[in-house]
Amino acid sequence: MNDAVVWLTIFVLSVFVGIEVIAKVSSTLHTPLMSGANAIHGIILLGAILVTGSTDSTVALVVGLVAIVLAAVNMVGGFVVTDRMLQMFTRRKRVPAAPTDASGPTGGTR
Repeated sequence: MNDAVVWLTIFVLSVFVGIEVIAKVSSTLHTPLMSGANAIHGIILLGAILVTGSTDSTVALVVGLVAIVLAAVNMVGGFVVTDRMLQMFTRRKRVPAAPTDASGPTGGTR
């Protein structure tokens, strides 16, 4: 069988599995899973840098640079989204009430 057909089949099946896994994730687990995915994207970025740095082929260098750019954008975007989601769960600081005069709320004397 042709290698391209095998790789295309693996790719299509992984897309279907990925869609099914993502569809089943509850919103409560989304933020921790995003943080874990960001760590994985950091490893992917490091791997792309190492592989691209050790290549001698121009085509592999171009593909590696595209992979580095896309992995970096994906990782930074994931951290931005995670940070914004975590900000939704933080409590806002309360503004302290203005100090009142010693003479009372009306400002007059008794």
